[in-house]
Amino acid sequence: MAHYLVIVESPAKVKTIKKFLGSNYTVAASQGHVRDLPKSQLGIDVENDYEPKYITIRGKGEILATLRKEAKKSDKVYLATDPDREGEAISWHLAAALKLDEKKMRRITFNEITKNAVKASLKAPRDIDMDLVDAQQARRELDRMVGYKISPLLWAKVKRGLSAGRVQSVALRIVADREAEIDAFIPEEYWSLDAQLKVKGEKRPLTAKFYGTEKKKMTIHSKEEMDEILKKLENEEFQITDIKNSERTRKAPLPFTTSTLQQEAAKALNFGTQKTMRIAQQLYEGVDIKGNGTVGVITYLRTDSTRISEEADAAARSYIAETYGEAYVAEGTKTRSADKKIQDAHEAIRPTDITRTPAAIKDSLSRDQFRLYQLIWKRFTASRMQPAKYETTAVKIGAGEYCFTVSTARVAFDGFRSVYVEAEEEKEESNVLVGHLSMDSVLTKEEFDPKQHFTQPPAHYTEASLVKTMEELGIGRPSTYAPTISLILGRRYITKEGKNLYLTEIGEVVNNIMKQSFPSIVDVHFTANMEGLLDMVEEGKVRAIGASAMYGYQFQNMQHVAEKNGWHQFVAMENHYNLLYREDERELLPICKQDGVMLMPYSPLAGGHLARPTWNSSSKRSQVDTSARSKYDHAEQQDLPIIKRVAELAEKHNVKMSQIALAWQWAKGVTAPIVGATKEQY
Repeated sequence: MAHYLVIVESPAKVKTIKKFLGSNYTVAASQGHVRDLPKSQLGIDVENDYEPKYITIRGKGEILATLRKEAKKSDKVYLATDPDREGEAISWHLAAALKLDEKKMRRITFNEITKNAVKASLKAPRDIDMDLVDAQQARRELDRMVGYKISPLLWAKVKRGLSAGRVQSVALRIVADREAEIDAFIPEEYWSLDAQLKVKGEKRPLTAKFYGTEKKKMTIHSKEEMDEILKKLENEEFQITDIKNSERTRKAPLPFTTSTLQQEAAKALNFGTQKTMRIAQQLYEGVDIKGNGTVGVITYLRTDSTRISEEADAAARSYIAETYGEAYVAEGTKTRSADKKIQDAHEAIRPTDITRTPAAIKDSLSRDQFRLYQLIWKRFTASRMQPAKYETTAVKIGAGEYCFTVSTARVAFDGFRSVYVEAEEEKEESNVLVGHLSMDSVLTKEEFDPKQHFTQPPAHYTEASLVKTMEELGIGRPSTYAPTISLILGRRYITKEGKNLYLTEIGEVVNNIMKQSFPSIVDVHFTANMEGLLDMVEEGKVRAIGASAMYGYQFQNMQHVAEKNGWHQFVAMENHYNLLYREDERELLPICKQDGVMLMPYSPLAGGHLARPTWNSSSKRSQVDTSARSKYDHAEQQDLPIIKRVAELAEKHNVKMSQIALAWQWAKGVTAPIVGATKEQY
């Protein structure tokens, strides 16, 4: 009888999947990655097409030995790791570490851990998708090049234990920029005015809000303006000038993606991103349901797709029709509009069985599991339902040259809101008197209620709003949002008070160093473009080496040149130098000039450049005066030792000043002067 081995990532999945398969199947776990780049060195051969050098992760030797024994006994090995780049790479690493025969090795994936999904995957095995593997490898290499090369500089300048990263440094900058925006904010005064009106024949007063004139909305900026308006309104009569009745709809929300689940769980349940992902992982891998055994109750949790399978969509519509009535079933399918950032390989996050209601399995779940499952179940069910419909009434009330407004909305058909209401959803204005108003209604002013306000600065980021911003900017992907935020919290670059995130002192220092020295690393658009490039690798449109080389060329080849030519001595003095690049001035500065790259020593004591040129202030575009041709023409006396030290370093290491400039360019992350340059030019 044939024997098969199924390898998954976690022991929790083993327990769930075992009961779906027969006795001729063995299910084992790799417990995550089994190989990685070494911690003690870069682990990337930049001279050989950025070839990674993998080693077995410490502690995984025994696991691999057990898997090898099982693989030898098996007629076929199914690699059933997660259905994403990371999972594909783990399968590839397993195949290499276990030395599996390609003929007996197959890759299977399933979006949910249910009996039908697992058995269906065994009927459709495939080869390992090397485009996915290459995309993950390229991401890992880029992250390693940034972290491995920049982190030591932070240790030297700030303290040990700090780190920089391709995504984490950008996330830190986003928070830092918001803090700077808040600090720079200047509040502006404005006023609001409500009028309490008595409606003839009604007991309760009507509250109308000041709008402006009949044709133009007005903002009241000061008490003086308010007093002037109140003076003009003092003896005016209030009369209804217009009543408009209309209908509006509120569309059902889309089912959850990873980022929207994290955002809504933070708002509705007060869960941190890491907690949300941990509990969602438990629900995906399987929980013990009374009467059903262990089963996965939600689909795969790392996704940026809102797509739903035809089977799940049909089951949801059938359930809604039976439970709520045909009138509540949505007319057509709805997904998010196509976006280049979306990896549509997965479905949205949804329950694996819509008939498995939260109430039905509440006793089988922990409190947090129940709350998150209920949120996912309600959101998915609502996404297949009709929009909510409202009857709205808007009333305009004239008072002399000014206009006040009153509005209300009444639910005509609750639609999806019978199941799900988003957290922090604005409450509909309710004014029961509006329905009884007519053009003939008699209004009498009772009192005015003027209030002073001040504009508020942008809100501090929360985990939810930071995830939303990262997704909108294309920074990171579903699997990286929670780890990135946890990392910068763990490094104490930011701190969390209540729900708000605040920049710490050390976070500010690190962010300033990164912005000044490595601007491209913390550039939002550059990082987003790299994510797009990795997506193209996954789609097979770009070779992985192209992505690594594109991002890593200045890091690796420039690093090679810099270290070869005494870069470490130069960096120790980095506070005393400033790199300038002016295409039209390359012939005018004898100091370190070559190919438009010029190094000008800088002294914090003198407060400016040494041997600095004489600038022609009459020109909008500053030009260097010919009197700057002499190396020391404009040097301050106290600056001469620094200039001489630079020259000594250059002579000692047989380095041209232009080469030191290039090495400094590497350290500062400036790319403009060397775009398109070859190794030979260095």
